[in-house]
Amino acid sequence: MAEDAPIKPEALRSFVAQALGSQGVPDDDAASVAALMVEADVYGYATHGVFRLRQYLARLAGGGCNPKANVSVAHETAATAVIDGNDGLGHLAMAAARDLAMEKARAAGIGWVGVRRGNHAGPLALYVRPQAEAGLLGMAAAVGSANHVPPYGGSDLLLGTNPIAFSAPSDGADPFVFDMATTVAAMGKIKTLLQQGQPMPEGWMVGRDGKPLTDPARKSEGFLLPIGGPKGFGLSVAIGLMAGVLNDAAFGSDVVDFTNDTTSSTNTGQFVMALDPAAFGITDFGERAERVFDEMRASQPLPGHDTVRLPGDGKTAAAKGRMEQGLILKPALRRDLEALTAEYGLDASFT
Repeated sequence: MAEDAPIKPEALRSFVAQALGSQGVPDDDAASVAALMVEADVYGYATHGVFRLRQYLARLAGGGCNPKANVSVAHETAATAVIDGNDGLGHLAMAAARDLAMEKARAAGIGWVGVRRGNHAGPLALYVRPQAEAGLLGMAAAVGSANHVPPYGGSDLLLGTNPIAFSAPSDGADPFVFDMATTVAAMGKIKTLLQQGQPMPEGWMVGRDGKPLTDPARKSEGFLLPIGGPKGFGLSVAIGLMAGVLNDAAFGSDVVDFTNDTTSSTNTGQFVMALDPAAFGITDFGERAERVFDEMRASQPLPGHDTVRLPGDGKTAAAKGRMEQGLILKPALRRDLEALTAEYGLDASFT
């Protein structure tokens, strides 16, 4: 099959589930994780979807990720909880945290659920979009799965990309979904450029000499830059406190590089929040939000700029198109998935 031929999402889900199952992941768990990984690609988060399969398989094979994890609630109150991911695939713990947070929000107005002993779980958008689709507001954040950033003004790698995401319902075609790293670029984008043999733009990383670093193959020689300088640094630390320290999870020098170390527990910390507007007496939040969004979209564009777009705009239609027409994977990623079939004895019929 041609490298640019579309792949049906269901075929890709089956392949990913098979790959995870080859490392001892139970069928139901493999299917759940595969569905979320492919969903990431369907919604356009390609750097955090099926692209990550090789990393997950390496950690399962190395023992750093528990294939038969027993995800459980370690602590709970009416509005809060902590999920213990049992070192399993991160998607399982985060999906459980998302669902429990939404349940608590319906009962108590707010649900805040932390995760300890988790793992990389794909894009945070997966864990906030469902809140918005259910009429709730959502938030999620995570301590990055490796340290690539020094404290502002320092030189020791003590922070990760520490992403954060927000969502809100809207009466328009798309909910508001905003998912960002606290660095200028996510490490996943740099790894994607490395796989594709392309350079990084200036401003993403600097070397230890302070000069721009544009070769993704040399990423270990430099630092990722925080957004907004000290502001991005402060936001990253705040996320580390709420997603790491608050959950008895890794932060700072305790963070394990999940790519280079496939044998150790990462104890990745994350949290998911859900908030019910009805708890504030607001029953028409989506309508109010869409009115403001429409005002923003109607703003006269500056010369050289396209029409104003809100985070999440166009995602629903684009996802629908990919579901119906299939996913176009980058040639380098497609070749990597084909290579996995030989390495792990998989069925490559999806290609």
